[in-house]
Amino acid sequence: MFESFHHGTSESLNRPDYHAEFYRIHGSGIRFLNKLERGQHFKERGFASWEAFAAGEWEKALSLVEEKRDVYTRQFQEAAELGVLARRLRVVEFPVTPYVQWELFVLRLRVELGDHIKVMDARKISDLEQDHPVPEVVILGEEVMFEVVYDGDGNAAGANKFTDRALIRETSAGFDTLYDRAEDFFPFFEREIAPLPPPPPGG
Repeated sequence: MFESFHHGTSESLNRPDYHAEFYRIHGSGIRFLNKLERGQHFKERGFASWEAFAAGEWEKALSLVEEKRDVYTRQFQEAAELGVLARRLRVVEFPVTPYVQWELFVLRLRVELGDHIKVMDARKISDLEQDHPVPEVVILGEEVMFEVVYDGDGNAAGANKFTDRALIRETSAGFDTLYDRAEDFFPFFEREIAPLPPPPPGG
């Protein structure tokens, strides 16, 4: 699973070019979008909830998540109008990092609004990660795939674009296998995230 991914040929895109290419392809008639999220420490500057979380204002951070409700609702409506089925698999390491603890509250809102998100305990895929972690990847239909790239500080920096259809099919098959094995979002959230105390500031 994902054996060929790290040997694939890709084109490096900066962040603006990645976003432009993503939205162009998303609206081009693709049938599905699969996102595999593996990293445990990211920064989301400009997202008011994340800024509050990073400043150690946990309750404020949680209240500000709600500001995204209309934005996410529009996103899901647009995807439905385009006929795009979006699925996300969030890999979670233990102990849960402050960032992931915060992010899962954001994902909870997305799931409430109809997003298809499952969670995978990283310990259950250790056999797959002996040489490399599973890829941080966004698959847009059958023709294009992006490996999301971050700088050393956890800020989004762009993506590597793959167009090899055989590689995309193999990676999609790996995603499907893990997604089928993963846990539904709400049982995981209620068991592992809801009982946690507020995390320390800084994420």
